Amino acid sequence: MKTAYFTTAALAALVAGTASAQVQQQYQPIPTQPAATQASVINLDNRIVALERQLADMLRAEEENSRRIAQLEATLQTEREASSSRIAALEARLASGLATPAQASVEPAAEKKPQLAAVTTTSKPKPIAAVATTDNDPAEEAYDTGYQLWKSGKYDAAIGALRAFSSSYPNHRRTSWANNLAGRAMLDKGEPRAAAEVLLANYRGNPKGERAADSLFYLGQSLTKLDQPTQACKAYAELEAVYGSTMRADLQKMLPDAKAQAKCRG
Repeated sequence: MKTAYFTTAALAALVAGTASAQVQQQYQPIPTQPAATQASVINLDNRIVALERQLADMLRAEEENSRRIAQLEATLQTEREASSSRIAALEARLASGLATPAQASVEPAAEKKPQLAAVTTTSKPKPIAAVATTDNDPAEEAYDTGYQLWKSGKYDAAIGALRAFSSSYPNHRRTSWANNLAGRAMLDKGEPRAAAEVLLANYRGNPKGERAADSLFYLGQSLTKLDQPTQACKAYAELEAVYGSTMRADLQKMLPDAKAQAKCRG
């Protein structure tokens, strides 16, 4: 009996020992990850975060650049439209014989142009002196033809002859004379607006021409006839500022009366 009991007890102990070993083997903890592997994962995570930040910064910068470009394009478009409007308005005024104040303000001081405005004068402009023609000079003869027609009161014929002269001899010294006299013929004919356009163009096109100062004076006369005395005074002020004592004596003599008729100050 003792032997059987020992065998049974030994067997139970053996079984219990085997089971305990199996349980311990089953529930043995998993070894932790090596330190080097953990550092690599953390480093990779940091690089990913940094990359994401860089991408976010690039996207914000791109959006900001796009916004600025859109603003610049809108500003340029606005400026283009404004410039087109100003040019259209200026062309319309020039077509009707009126110059804008903005046009006068952007031109050089030495060649500042008056606005096309009207001049009223009750006095008859004094005839200009006859031109002594040069023998065998077709240009001088052509100009003298226009002058003689104007002097005889044949204004339409004079205007045609003087314009033909300017077209044929655009660089001749008498071109300043011809354009000025064509404007005066229109003024004498009772067309002050057309006269103002021609006279202003003659002054602006060649401010150093021999009759540029005369064109400014008769521009003032034309503006007065158009009942625009304020603009006439601007033309007279331009005449004094640009030419001063260098203007012809007869213009200096007529200028005070012309300014008085336009009620100019100073």
